[in-house]
Amino acid sequence: MGSYFAVRLSIFLHWLYVFASSAAATGADLAILRSQLSPDASVSWTTSIAPRWSDYDAPKPTAIINVAVEKDVQTTIQFCNSRSIPYLVQNGAHGSSTTLGQLAHNGVIINLAALNRVTFNADKTLVSLEGGTLMSEMIQSAYSNSALVLSGTCNCIGYLGALLGGGFGYLIGQYGLMLDNVVSLNVVLASGQAISVTPSDDEDKYDESLWWAMRGAGPNFGAVTSAVVKSYPVDSNSLNAWLGPLLFEDTQLDTLIQTMNDITLEPEMAMSLTFASSGNASASPSIILTVFYHGTEAQGKAAFAPIYKIGPVADETTITAYPNWNAAQDISCVKGGNKPSFGAGLAELEAESWKAVYDAYKNFILHPEAQESVILLSAYPTAQIKSIPDASTAYPFRSTVRFNAQASLAWNDSSFDASALAFGTFCRDKWRLSSGLKENSTYINNAFGDESLTTVYGQSLGRLQDLKRIYDPHGRFNYWFPLDGN
Repeated sequence: MGSYFAVRLSIFLHWLYVFASSAAATGADLAILRSQLSPDASVSWTTSIAPRWSDYDAPKPTAIINVAVEKDVQTTIQFCNSRSIPYLVQNGAHGSSTTLGQLAHNGVIINLAALNRVTFNADKTLVSLEGGTLMSEMIQSAYSNSALVLSGTCNCIGYLGALLGGGFGYLIGQYGLMLDNVVSLNVVLASGQAISVTPSDDEDKYDESLWWAMRGAGPNFGAVTSAVVKSYPVDSNSLNAWLGPLLFEDTQLDTLIQTMNDITLEPEMAMSLTFASSGNASASPSIILTVFYHGTEAQGKAAFAPIYKIGPVADETTITAYPNWNAAQDISCVKGGNKPSFGAGLAELEAESWKAVYDAYKNFILHPEAQESVILLSAYPTAQIKSIPDASTAYPFRSTVRFNAQASLAWNDSSFDASALAFGTFCRDKWRLSSGLKENSTYINNAFGDESLTTVYGQSLGRLQDLKRIYDPHGRFNYWFPLDGN
C-alpha cells in the first residue's frame, strides 16, 4: 500500500495549484535547466541533432534536451512543469502519427538517445535496457549473449516505443507480444515523480491499473526511462532462422491473398507481403512475400508448402543469423521526408480488395514522388497472443485482429501531399470495408493520426480515460493519440 499512497500524494500535491497556459521555452529557461542536468547532458537549439524519421506533421520544438542519465529525464520534466513548458519524450524518433505535430515551437523534445545501455542477468533470462535503446542495439546485445528477446522487424526504431504500443515481431508466435514480456518499467509521471511500475497485489489498485495502462498506451502516462524484459537463452542453432523473399507475378495475387488468409501459421512462422516499386515506371510493382521460420530450411519449406504450391517466380530464402533478420528493412531507415502511415487491422483477407489496392498502387507510383512508398501486410501466429486475456493489458485487439495492413507512404515535395493522402485514405477505406471486423481496429503504431480513439484503443478506451484523469489530469503526455481527443 505504501507505493500507492506515495504516488497518490505526489499527484495530489503536484496539482494543488492551477497551471498557467503553456509558455515558450526561452534561452534563459534552458540555461537554468542545463545547470541542473548531469555533466554529459546538453541543450541544442537545432533539431538536426535528433532528426525525425518523418517530417510530415512532425513536432517542431524550440530545443532538444539531450539527457545523459535517467535522472536527467525527471529533472527536465519537473523543470518544464514548473514553467508550463510543453515536452515530448523521444527515443527512436520513428513515430509518424500526425498527433505528434501538436508539439509546437514553444515546447522541447527530451531526447533519450544516449540512454542506450543493455544489460543481461547471469542466466540470460532477464535484460535491463534504457529508454533510448534502438531495436538493433537490443538484438545485437541479445545475440552476443546467446539469447533471444522479443523485438520488432525494423532495426532503427526505439525498442520501448514499439513495445508500449504492442510490439509485433518474428517471435511472437512463441513468446507473445513485446509488451507481454515486460517485467518492470521505470517511469517518470506527469507529476515529476519517478516510480517503478510492476505487477502489484490486489490491494494496490492504482499501481495495478497503471501497469495495465502502460502496456498498450504508455506514452499517455509517463516517460519510460528504463525497463526489464524477459530474455530467452538458446543454443547456437536457435540464433538462426530460415527467411527471405519469395516473388510473385501480379496474375498470382488473388491466389496468394487467399492462401495467406487460409494458411495456419505455426508458432515458429511469420510472413509479410509487400507491394514495392521496381524502379521502372513501365513495369508492374513487385509482389514480395517475406517468409520466416524459426528452424531449418526443410522445416520452413514444409510449413509454407501452400505458398510454394502457388509457384513463386523467385526464391531468395536462406538461413540467416539473428542480427540480420531485419536487414531487408534497413533501406527504409533513412530519416527525413514525408512518411505518414495509413493502417488497418484485419480479421480476414479479401482478394478483391487487395487487387483494388494493388491496381491503385500501380497507378500511384507512376508519379516520381511516390517511388519510395510501399504497401505492407503482416501476419503472425495468434494462438500465443490470444492465450493472454484481453483485459490483462491495454492492447485491445488480441482476439480479433489477425493481420496488420499498412500503406507506408514516402515523398518529399509538398505539392504531392494531397495525392499521397488521398491514396493512403483509399487503401485504408478498402481494408476497413473488407476487414471482417465489427469495428475499425488499427494497431496504434501504424495509425495516421486522424483515427477515432476507439479505433486505436478499442474496448480499453474508457478505463484509459479514467486513469488519465488520475495520472495526468493536465495532459502533459498528450502527443501520442491523446486520450482526451475524439
